[in-house]
Amino acid sequence: MVKLKKKAGVAKRVRRQHTGAFKARVALAALREDKTMAQLCQEFDLHANQIIEWKRQLLERAAEVFGGADPPKPVDLQPLHAKIGQLTLENDFLERALTKAGLLSAR
Repeated sequence: MVKLKKKAGVAKRVRRQHTGAFKARVALAALREDKTMAQLCQEFDLHANQIIEWKRQLLERAAEVFGGADPPKPVDLQPLHAKIGQLTLENDFLERALTKAGLLSAR
């Protein structure tokens, strides 16, 4: 049964949130290919695009289950902090210069 929420005379479908186990079950059923996409859509009450997306995600991340994926490399924060400092100084300098020139109203 589809849950509908009435708002100002217009019925709106309530957004569903699916568990990871449900998504895995749907994606595995799609991988088996023993049923057509229309049958899967009807069985799980989902749109074909959603099933295709979950299947794609399962195939992309399957290697992570067995440790095949490389861990993300740590980001070197020192250049980023230096750039933030540089931009802060430039903004302060420009703010003072424009305020003195009367082009920027004081805060």
